[in-house]
Amino acid sequence: MSLLTNVMDHSLDEGYAEAAARKKAEGTGGMPKTVRAKLGLAAGLVLAALVVTVGAAQARIAAPVVAKEREELIDRIDSETSAAEDLEDGIDELRDDVSARQREALKKHGGDQGELVAVLAGAVEVHGPGVKLVVDDAKEADQGGDGDARETSGFSDTGRVRDRDMQRVVNGLWESGAEAVTVNGQRLTALSAIRAAGDAILVDNKPLVPPYTVLAVGDGQRLSSRFRNSGDGQYLQALKENFGVRTSMSVEDEVRLPAAPSVIVRTAKPSTEKGTS
Repeated sequence: MSLLTNVMDHSLDEGYAEAAARKKAEGTGGMPKTVRAKLGLAAGLVLAALVVTVGAAQARIAAPVVAKEREELIDRIDSETSAAEDLEDGIDELRDDVSARQREALKKHGGDQGELVAVLAGAVEVHGPGVKLVVDDAKEADQGGDGDARETSGFSDTGRVRDRDMQRVVNGLWESGAEAVTVNGQRLTALSAIRAAGDAILVDNKPLVPPYTVLAVGDGQRLSSRFRNSGDGQYLQALKENFGVRTSMSVEDEVRLPAAPSVIVRTAKPSTEKGTS
């Protein structure tokens, strides 16, 4: 307790008190005594006040300029954004016009089977009975990692659907009698490609995300039965049983498939050149 009492009674160290008393006795403590020292202190205070005042004035003058530049930049961004949106609208209109002309060309050159040619080429919207097949990654799928999961022991931990899995699914549906197919709303044609970019699956260079919903127009019951019994259907079932890939297939009374966004029209002419022997 004596230590606490001593600390409270002598909160200021005696050394500080002695130094203050010594400076007071020598006349070196407190405010400047000479006129020169007082003038120096006054000049220092005036200089400090001047620096602060000039800085505040410059900031006040620069503020409107900065605000004006900011407003001009915002206006430029808004203007360029509007111009970009106008260009995108123009692109969409041109794309629709090109697609319409392509469909007309298919109908024109298809003769009596022009409508059938347009359907098979994916140039027109189709609807009718069919099947709905949903393929999804395993529930505990790991979204990280690279490489070929089918050739690594880690696939049981990743359980991701790969591009070649979707290729087999789509080809199996075509082989089973599908008349038209879409994957996540993307209409497939004879020129469509299903590829991979990293872990993403691309359909005609457009990335898709799971779950992958495949719609196919055709005789629903027959199409479903033939696909399940095909090699590709058995392959999909093996993915479900061995790797946890989730799948479901149902017969639908009515499915609607949009037209392909862009159809390339190609024509062939018989060669007039004679072969040489």
